[in-house]
Order: sequence, then C-alpha cells, then structure tokens
Amino acid sequence: MILSLIAAVGKNLEIGKNGDLIRRLPGDLPFFKRVTMGKPVIMGRKTFESLPSALPGRLNIIITSDSNYIAEKALVVTSLKAAADAAESTGAEEAFVIGGGLIYSEFLPAADRLYLTEAQFSAPDADTFFPEFDKTKWNRQTLDVYDGDPPYEHVLYTKK
Repeated sequence: MILSLIAAVGKNLEIGKNGDLIRRLPGDLPFFKRVTMGKPVIMGRKTFESLPSALPGRLNIIITSDSNYIAEKALVVTSLKAAADAAESTGAEEAFVIGGGLIYSEFLPAADRLYLTEAQFSAPDADTFFPEFDKTKWNRQTLDVYDGDPPYEHVLYTKK
C-alpha cells in the first residue's frame, strides 16, 4: 500500500493555528476531496475534532492515546501501527495521513508520497507545522498552479 501525506503549507511549512487551518485556499478542499475520496484517511484526535464530522466516502482512522475515545463514523486506534494496519486491511491502493503536525512527523519516514499545496504566504503566528524534509530525496511534480491571492501550487513529491 502507498502511504501518502497531504497538507496545505505556507512558505515556512506552516499548516495551522489554534486547531484550525492557517488559511483557506480556494481550490484546495476540492483537490483534497478528489485525491482522498474512497481511500482511508489517518489523523490525530485534534484534527478529527476540528472537522464538522467524519469525512464521508473514506474510512476515517483516528489515532489517540485515549483508549476510551469514541468517534462517530470513525475507527479509533491507539498506535501508528494499528492505524497503518487498519488502512492496509481495507485493500486500498493508497492511504492518506491528513494531520496534525505530530502525526505527520511520525509518519513522514514511512511516506511514499507527499501531496502538498505550497502557498506563497507566511504566517508568523502559526503554531503547527508540516515537518521539514530533505527535498533532494524526493522527485517533485507540479500538478496545478493557481495565480490567486496568494498564489499556490498543488505538488506531488514521490520518494526517490
């Protein structure tokens, strides 16, 4: 199974502040939906709680240290391995890690692909970041370019 991370990032890999996205980008949520639909999505508890509900059309796998945590229309697990095993058991070709910052950091070494929306803005007050990664170990492919405010690109990084 292909393990992919997907995120929208600012110039300094900013992704969030106070449990919310750092900035809404037109076209980003439709891209996210198109790429992840029908595939398992893995996220931390805080990311899940930031959503209005479980994401439809996808197995939502929530990682939390609270073994009593209940998430409606989602599978709750207490380890990275259990999350990966649950995604693998679906038979899906690809699974997506969708946040937050700590979950991205934990899964990055095992990732095969990174789908990043790279936006041309900085958010000095951000409190959550996508992990730094060595771009020389990844092939970069631009999927879409948007010339809005701010300009951004949907980019696919594939591990070399």
